[in-house]
Amino acid sequence: MKEYKTVTQIAGPLVFVEGVYDISYGEIVEITLPSGERKKGQVLDSSRGLAVIQVFGTTAGLNVSETRVKFLGETMHLGVSTEMLGRVFNGLGEPRDKGPAIIAEKRLDINGAPINPYARAEPRDFIQTGISTIDGMNTLVRGQKLPIFSGSGLPHNQLAVQIARQAKVVSASSKGEQFAVVFAAVGITNEEALFFMRDFEKTGALERAVLFLNLADDPSVERIITPRLALTTAEYLAYEKNMHVLVIITDMTNYCEALREIASAREEVPGRRGYPGYMYTDLSSIYERAGRIKGKEGTVTQFSILTMPGDDITHPIADLTGYITEGQIVLGRDLHRKNIYPPVDVLPCLSRLMNLGIGKERTREDHRGVADQLYAAYATGRDLRSLAAVVGEEALSATDKIYLKFADVFEERFIRQNSHEDRTIEQTLDLGWELMSMLPESELKRVKKEFIEKYGRKFRKG
Repeated sequence: MKEYKTVTQIAGPLVFVEGVYDISYGEIVEITLPSGERKKGQVLDSSRGLAVIQVFGTTAGLNVSETRVKFLGETMHLGVSTEMLGRVFNGLGEPRDKGPAIIAEKRLDINGAPINPYARAEPRDFIQTGISTIDGMNTLVRGQKLPIFSGSGLPHNQLAVQIARQAKVVSASSKGEQFAVVFAAVGITNEEALFFMRDFEKTGALERAVLFLNLADDPSVERIITPRLALTTAEYLAYEKNMHVLVIITDMTNYCEALREIASAREEVPGRRGYPGYMYTDLSSIYERAGRIKGKEGTVTQFSILTMPGDDITHPIADLTGYITEGQIVLGRDLHRKNIYPPVDVLPCLSRLMNLGIGKERTREDHRGVADQLYAAYATGRDLRSLAAVVGEEALSATDKIYLKFADVFEERFIRQNSHEDRTIEQTLDLGWELMSMLPESELKRVKKEFIEKYGRKFRKG
């Protein structure tokens, strides 16, 4: 651990040090101010003896002649323990809840280690969120990475805490298994931080959760670190303590903005819309840490929430996320304007691994057919709304009018639910059959006749 007094430049949050060799990207440094105060930083770049360091905090009080920089010879590590459950930390992993420091069982590199593709096991088993549009039509599976695409002003934070509060593994083979939530909030306001902490404490969800809260006025580099702290904690609980862990990260847009800010400070050549060209690789280093590993009982499942700038689903952040992850849940502004919560627009939604988590042994044998039939009927009703706006509802056939009414009832009864309403998968599927009873039986082309007799007949009048 060598100490240097060769600082040549201080530019914003960056410190430039000359004559430095044999250091690595991401290495942690200790910066001693002329006053004796110490700050931490991280190496962002190193070439030809020049090191660029991002300071954790402000650079006030630093000067070129008297500042000392010590390179600690390791990347950032996090001390982990089961004592972290029920605790709240800041974006650097330091206790934020005024509780005692964590006695670490071990220290882990926050960058993790790539999972050998051969060692990956296929994601399976259903995670019940209690939200019908997710459980019934875009099922979340253990080991999956499923993002939520939201927009500015939409209730994604409220949805995030509801999922964190209600999520559970309910398959018959999973009884007695431990379930935990690791929640990482990136670039949030103080008001949002209080909302998250109060909700977790009030509902008792904090007992099985670990919270990492990075605030908007914290340094940009901290936003790069916070998701990795959360995933390191999740991997420890899953692969060493045999727990099933759901990681919720909000908001990945703030993460990518921090990535762009740091790339700009390093004067890198920008890519699409000013974001760095390596953003795809960087995002994959976060998303790909979800999964199941052969021989390990625990699993890491990931819900990442991002706000699409201008509600543009083709924006680079949403676009690259969609390439890496296994589907998406999309929140719709039109549903939000109708005061429908959660405003999940099921038509552009997709869970690519849904079939691995549903069926007779995991949810119910009619699940796939019910989801397909509801999707088809709602899509037909939405199309007919546009047609009715042009030709008038009177010009529609009797069957078309039924589909038109179905779309309205589907939004009011299936999509809409109270923020504290926790529906079981049986309740969701039964509600689906009740709604499908509005349709003529001849229109139920995506469910087997045996299931209509077994599950649907009791909801049909006459």
